[in-house]
Amino acid sequence: MASRILIRHAQAVLTGLCGDAARSSATDLRIADGVLTEMGRGLKPGEGEQVLDAGDCVVYPGWVNTHHHLFQSLLKGVPAGINLTLSPWLQAVPFALRRGFDEKRLRLAARIGLVELLRSGCTTVADHHYLFQAGAAHDAAALLFEEADALGLRFMLLRGGATVTRRLEDSERLQQAPETLDEMLASVQRTAARYHQCGPMARTRVALAPTSAHVSLRRDELRAAARAARAMGLPLHSHMSESVAYFEYCREMFGCLPIEYLAEQEWLGPDVWLAHLVHLTPGEMRLLGDTGTGIAHCPQSNARLADGIAAAPALERLGATVSIGVDGAASNEAADMLSELHFAWLVHRARAGAQAVARPEGEGEAGADVVTVEQLVHWASAGGAKVLGFDGVGTLQVGQAADLAVWRLDDPRYFGLHDPAIGPVVGGGRPRLRWLLCGGEVIAQDDAIPGLDLAQLQAQAREAVHALMRGA
Repeated sequence: MASRILIRHAQAVLTGLCGDAARSSATDLRIADGVLTEMGRGLKPGEGEQVLDAGDCVVYPGWVNTHHHLFQSLLKGVPAGINLTLSPWLQAVPFALRRGFDEKRLRLAARIGLVELLRSGCTTVADHHYLFQAGAAHDAAALLFEEADALGLRFMLLRGGATVTRRLEDSERLQQAPETLDEMLASVQRTAARYHQCGPMARTRVALAPTSAHVSLRRDELRAAARAARAMGLPLHSHMSESVAYFEYCREMFGCLPIEYLAEQEWLGPDVWLAHLVHLTPGEMRLLGDTGTGIAHCPQSNARLADGIAAAPALERLGATVSIGVDGAASNEAADMLSELHFAWLVHRARAGAQAVARPEGEGEAGADVVTVEQLVHWASAGGAKVLGFDGVGTLQVGQAADLAVWRLDDPRYFGLHDPAIGPVVGGGRPRLRWLLCGGEVIAQDDAIPGLDLAQLQAQAREAVHALMRGA
């Protein structure tokens, strides 16, 4: 029987909506059959309802992470790559170590990453997985869906891979055997037939996501892949314009800018979202906005790899849909949504302030209002659900899925807050997760996940890291 729950006495409720609707006046939320059925004040418990007292707590929508690499959860802080930019880092870390991921290690890495995300308030995860080998003994896609389902999360596979060997894979040690386009599309079709759900409040979805569109498929294949995905009803995703190397490659190989190249190959539109988008010309930004293409904004990874700062607020003003992704833990080391939002809140203000010009030549001090907490919450919830295509998910309003986090601000870092509603984002760290609900079911309580032994998971991770180091 589906749970019937009444959450009462919340100090504040942020909805994930925009403008005045970003904050609800409600203190109580009623849930039935996985859906928010009532929001108000002073709601009385009904017969058979489980009552959760959210006094001293704030309620947020469950986060929607739109770009991750779960296998990298066992590759945090690899010394060989800690001070490298993107291209040499790829060679030193994920390319060098990916052959060490058999079924057991991939499952463990996925579990670690999903647990880390869940404890940061995330209820929907999109994983960009690209370790697909012909003749592998395990089904990587099925494994990832199984791990997410075991934790009660919504999950979307962004099915990566490549039909060509890229320049960075310049030795046998670094290479991953490519697929043919027919093999890739056949695999995607099989996975989609099993897992891709449409309609309100889907639990699982699939996207076609060649790892880096400009280098992972040949020019003639890229358009064919887009058309095949759309014929299957699947959205499109890839890395794009993460570093200046993307600009250099497209200029050399195609004589155009990266986003212009994607436009020529039918790889823009509201059914496309692209990770990073750090290095863009004004014309490329307008092209993304005019086509309604989305961005998976990954500010911590972009800073960690010295890529830069994506102009996410400006892209949103131009019409692009902004969402938040944590990217892989190997280029982040803190792959959780709360730290991502806290950093985004700071870095965009720093960027805007750094661009301020003194009077009388300019306007003087500026930038503190370039992005608000409510805007960030919207990106990480409703924005994410929109780009992934999860209808009925991502906002706290009647009729929507009951995906939400109840945060207790009982750590000294939150003492003295005049506006508790913004605490989880502006305070940094991680407040206590009193409850996390996905589809109306409690999947975490008081930072604990039912059936999960964190000490055991830590020991398994330590053993796996040592084995990977020996193998390297």
